[in-house]
Amino acid sequence: MSQPSRIEVLGEHEDRFDEILTPEALAFLARLHDRFAARRTALLAERDRRRAELAGGGSLDFLPGTRAVREDSTWRVAGAGPGLADRRVEITGPPERRMTVNALNSGARVWLADFEDATAPTWHNLVSGQLNLVDAVERRIDDTTPEGKRYRIGDSPATIVVRPRGWHLDEQHLLVDGRPAVGALVDFGLYLFHCGKRQIERGSGPYFYLPKLEDHREARLWNEVFAFAQAELDIPHGTIRATVLIETITAAFEMDEILYELREHAAGLNAGRWDYLFSLIKNFAQHGPRYVLPDRATLTMTQPFLRAYTDLLVRTCHRRGAHAIGGMAAAIPQRAPEANAVALTKVRADKEREAGDGFDGSWVAHPGLVATCRTAFDDVLGDRPNQLDRTRADIEVTAADLLGVHRLSAGLPTDQGLRSNIAVALRYLTAWLGGSGAVAVFGLMEDVATAEIARCQIWQWQHHCTRLTGGSLVTPDMVRRLIDRERATLLAEGADPTLVDDAVRILEDTALGADLPAFLTTEAYARHLVRIRTAA
Repeated sequence: MSQPSRIEVLGEHEDRFDEILTPEALAFLARLHDRFAARRTALLAERDRRRAELAGGGSLDFLPGTRAVREDSTWRVAGAGPGLADRRVEITGPPERRMTVNALNSGARVWLADFEDATAPTWHNLVSGQLNLVDAVERRIDDTTPEGKRYRIGDSPATIVVRPRGWHLDEQHLLVDGRPAVGALVDFGLYLFHCGKRQIERGSGPYFYLPKLEDHREARLWNEVFAFAQAELDIPHGTIRATVLIETITAAFEMDEILYELREHAAGLNAGRWDYLFSLIKNFAQHGPRYVLPDRATLTMTQPFLRAYTDLLVRTCHRRGAHAIGGMAAAIPQRAPEANAVALTKVRADKEREAGDGFDGSWVAHPGLVATCRTAFDDVLGDRPNQLDRTRADIEVTAADLLGVHRLSAGLPTDQGLRSNIAVALRYLTAWLGGSGAVAVFGLMEDVATAEIARCQIWQWQHHCTRLTGGSLVTPDMVRRLIDRERATLLAEGADPTLVDDAVRILEDTALGADLPAFLTTEAYARHLVRIRTAA
């Protein structure tokens, strides 16, 4: 396969990969890197500086220098593009072939094709995912099971919104001038190059979810990437639409500013739970018991500090003409009728809360939850596509509200919570190392965010020698004993010993060290998922 000499493709070639990795597409990626890679590196350095400042006792507040942006009531964002006006149900999952068909046929209004937390970033997964999106746009994708059952896209598929990787992740199977490519630019660039105009021709557009942003300057960089890419590919300026996941505690203080920087391309903001909690722990991990959180299962969105975050998001979005999209229902429909009824009741209550609070839509992880989510929003929206007219002017949220974890009503961490974090993290990491990024674990569809919040809680509890409800103090030795037990359970269940042992090492490295690593995926990806082809 030929490519521009400045770009080296180190990943193995597979069938049809040359349809994605064309010389023209790779040259476009090189131009993106020429323009933006250095800026991205500088922004990551700023992340490290701010995190060190917070670790040293600093705190967060709304930015005084951007007060004028927040107080100016006149500006609005671009808003929904074609196919995005009604987003009452969105389904998320990796762009695997069968998932692509099932998601597009699920009855959801939007499919979040996720190259980030729900995709283990193997070279195969990333390039084949791009192929599946091209085939989906061209309506030529299908999938046949070993039993002969055939899946094809129906007449009213969901609108595709692609989530590229976060700014912090590299793509080591592609080198630009000898350096690993920026994962976010690879995912974005390949999709826009191959599918941007195709989507426009079909009455939709190139739409994106932007993950892990930490401040408005990172949003500004994305806006400049959009403007440059549209000009390079002769796509009208402003065609791209972006929805930003407010899943870091720092971004929660800059919602207005993030929308303002992206206002030519912004469609909305999304409120998630696990990544948001992961970010809060990560940034305040050194602050002592004040920020020690109880079992993650008890940290529902009704907790005051999480309710403040979601209320602020709805108010900010609707004031600016942007959609407010709620978090994911991760439950998986159960075979046992009683268990299934209990799961669906919980999902319905959560979605009714979101719709009642003013959200315009929400996520589900399984097609079997689409109807439950849709019904909850139908009851509030009726025939309206959204509730942007509900401005929530009654909401006032302070910095103390967003950081008020001391107001929790959930109590101390429990022995079961510790065991659960270890079990879920090890099971997820074992699957992730095997190439699966969306994994069913104990009745829930889990992704990287699950492993991140689990290992951060383990680190926080053992670092501060937290007392559990049963009286035990969490220590590194206790955690290691529990890890050994879970390892034995996984091996008894038939899990691959090599993958399990690698998962154990990753968990111990990221949950038991003196410092808390910013992300578990960066080092784990480099050590375990990079497969460089050998010379012929």
